[in-house]
Amino acid sequence: MSLIAFSLAVSLSHAQYGSKPARHTFTFGGASNEEFLLDGKAFQLRGGEIDPGRVPAAYWRHRIRMAKAMGLNTICPYIFWNDHERTEGKWDFKTESRNIGEFFKICQEEKMWVLLRPGPYVCGEWDGGGLPSYLWKYPDMKFRSMDDKRYTDAVARYIHELARVVKPYLIENGGPIIMTQIENEYGSYPRHDHQYIVWLHDTLVKEGFKGKLSNSDGASVNMLKDSTLPGVAVGLDSGLSEADWATARKVNPGVPIFSGETYPGWLRHWGEGDWAPTDVSNELKFYMDNKKSFSLYLVHGGTNFGFNTGANNGGKGYEPDLTSYDYGCPISEQGLPTKEFDRYRNLMASYFPNEKWMLVPKPVPAMSIPAITMRPLIDIWHTVGKVTQRRLPALFEELGQNQGLIRYEVKLPKDASGKLSFERLSDYATIFVDGKYIGSLDRRLGQKEIELPEGAKVVDRKVEILVEGMGRINYSGAMDSDRKGISGVKLNGNLLSDWTMEMLPLDDRWVSELSQSRGLSDRKGQFFRGKFELSQTADTFLDMRKYGKGVVWVNGHNLGRFWKIGPQYRLYCPAPWLKKGMNTITVFDMEGTGESPAIEGFGAMR
Repeated sequence: MSLIAFSLAVSLSHAQYGSKPARHTFTFGGASNEEFLLDGKAFQLRGGEIDPGRVPAAYWRHRIRMAKAMGLNTICPYIFWNDHERTEGKWDFKTESRNIGEFFKICQEEKMWVLLRPGPYVCGEWDGGGLPSYLWKYPDMKFRSMDDKRYTDAVARYIHELARVVKPYLIENGGPIIMTQIENEYGSYPRHDHQYIVWLHDTLVKEGFKGKLSNSDGASVNMLKDSTLPGVAVGLDSGLSEADWATARKVNPGVPIFSGETYPGWLRHWGEGDWAPTDVSNELKFYMDNKKSFSLYLVHGGTNFGFNTGANNGGKGYEPDLTSYDYGCPISEQGLPTKEFDRYRNLMASYFPNEKWMLVPKPVPAMSIPAITMRPLIDIWHTVGKVTQRRLPALFEELGQNQGLIRYEVKLPKDASGKLSFERLSDYATIFVDGKYIGSLDRRLGQKEIELPEGAKVVDRKVEILVEGMGRINYSGAMDSDRKGISGVKLNGNLLSDWTMEMLPLDDRWVSELSQSRGLSDRKGQFFRGKFELSQTADTFLDMRKYGKGVVWVNGHNLGRFWKIGPQYRLYCPAPWLKKGMNTITVFDMEGTGESPAIEGFGAMR
């Protein structure tokens, strides 16, 4: 019989917390100073990653309770710098899922501790690993190093602004944050600068992070030697054997060691196979048998809403991640328990036979939505964006744009034809000659050239290239040069010059104000809009398999990207973004023409 049917819990006593928030202590001690101590007693950190930026704020409490019901006692959230500084110098720690102070408050109310993971770099299959897009405007920027003052100054500003929000929630100030991670997986980065880690440590302490600190890196000497510091706990990614612990102990003796990331699943890229959870029961048994601390990456993945998803640099050099961050987690994207959830909960509960365990929260309701009639709204060619002209095509970052679209245009001699080639094409482009679509180029497939057809002997043939910037690479040194747009464009080996560029960032406000007033055509690159009425709201998944490649907005909220190549075909639409009465859905499809198939909502991802 599943434990869903009866009471379960986490091993946290009321005495440990008290009925009201109270000051506690979190220290290192025990044999060789290798244990976590909470209020002077040995503490096994049983953590799970839930990133507030990937979960609607209305569902934070539900997801935290789900993690607690599975047997965890700590939430380990990434904080995404670029989600809080979307425009250089403008900070947002208040709106929607950026209100991280409220997230920490809920953790404390639910009697869960927090291991804070603020970066500045976090990886996490998030755009640029969490670094703000404006840093890429400098072609010679040196990331994650003391070698570039522009970078360290930006990091210092971030830590200062973060500290203003976080300090009240540190354990020494009566809050739930027991430990803060310094950077992330620095040993995986090709340019190691140990002084950078020392500087980050000192900057955090100077800004008020006076409690315990940790790192997180692979379980090898090479990865740990430049990312560890004396007195800083070692988080292993993932640390599945005593040998891993011995390696960490050798590199950084006299501090606690724990598994910073144990993986219950894995990420997925567009064009790959479907999700496949990994049974980590043996790993959990190893931790429980030996009273080792650990964190599941992730216990609940959530969703990369908007343009926040990142990419890897495998395959042919670029592998963009899906909108869904389900990750094969024990708590699904919609917050439901999976069979792995039951398995892990049963396993951990067996180690606490005398504990009273909490009930699993009721599932968040989901619903189907009948087919929504969609109608053509406007094409991208009739929209209006900021226009600039330059001798050579400018990259997105040079124009101050992060992702979205840019329409590049160049004129050619009459009757020009032949091979159009690109030194850089990031990341997906549709190409038109004299207004006619001739094909697409996909960075994911390593495509960088296309044949221009012969045409009528007209003066000044026109080539238009609609370029979509997708998520920046978030792991390895390849992220340093991952800028968006086109460069080095040649026709038959001759460099093309005198370009016009129109910026179309697809921001939410701009999309919501689109209308049919400027006209339509049958060219690829269309917006569609539909209205649907609801008598009640619940979560739903919008099926986009009848469309090509694009983005969906519901009531002004960007649900993220869809792409017919899969494996994701349905986009998660949470109930808080719907409303009783009339709702609006807007779709941009790079491959769309005049057809506008109806869209259905389903009560499950698949």
